[in-house]
Amino acid sequence: MKKYGGAHRVKNVSGLSQISIDLKPHRSVSDVYINQKMDLTNLVKYVDEQKKANTGVTLFHSFLAAIAKTVYTRPKLNYFVANHHLYEHEKVVLAFIAKVSFDDHAEEMMVMIPIGKNDDVFTIGDKIEKKVASFREKKPSNIEKKGANSAIDVLGKMPNIIRVPLIGCLKWTDKKGFLPSSLAKDNLYYSTMIVSNLGSIGCGAIFHNINDFGNSSSLLTMGEIKDEEVIENGKKSVRKICEWGMNFDERIADGYYFAKSADVLEYILNNPKLLEEPVGQKVELPEPRK
Repeated sequence: MKKYGGAHRVKNVSGLSQISIDLKPHRSVSDVYINQKMDLTNLVKYVDEQKKANTGVTLFHSFLAAIAKTVYTRPKLNYFVANHHLYEHEKVVLAFIAKVSFDDHAEEMMVMIPIGKNDDVFTIGDKIEKKVASFREKKPSNIEKKGANSAIDVLGKMPNIIRVPLIGCLKWTDKKGFLPSSLAKDNLYYSTMIVSNLGSIGCGAIFHNINDFGNSSSLLTMGEIKDEEVIENGKKSVRKICEWGMNFDERIADGYYFAKSADVLEYILNNPKLLEEPVGQKVELPEPRK
């Protein structure tokens, strides 16, 4: 059993950061929000080119690759707070919810995508497609659930007198870092970041609370991509604009770090060829014009 699903303690935490952790011991009351519109004109064009080349790359694949590259460039995004201490995940894992089929009553599955330093948009796309295909290509009755996906079905059907105290025990083991590995497996709350592409259902970006359970400190949502008229250098043009809603646990870094991370993400999305590089290759923002 790996403590907190696989993580190591961060040393040399500043006094201010430690006091902040002590004053706000719960993740759910420590989240900060960033709402930012990002220009995805270049990315949309890139994905269209990839579609013509039959590479299989989609917008969602590109989003996850860009987020992973941002995390490797801004490593504090892979931190989390547990039991009054600061930890760093040993791996970068992005998580999302996927429906078994496209209808209102279809079950939902938690999907975890581990992303290594040498992955790129193509290998990440392959991982996503294989994971999702593993349950969408089967009949609902033939889907083999594992880890947290299976445990939820079992726990959810128990009577209150058993389920409530049992959940309480599981929350205690989670807090102490000893949740059974079978329950941390495929559990999106045990990830670097939870991602939701709401634009795929024609919805705008939202802010979603961060859960106290588990060790995921960030949650990003992407809204629908829309044509918007913008003015740049006195000239009007129509661009593909997408709104992002970002929640972060403020105890893992300061506001400047989060804002700079959002800038890195936007820069990558504006320069989609970077997605073909290994995500572990860090990105340097260009110096601002004077």
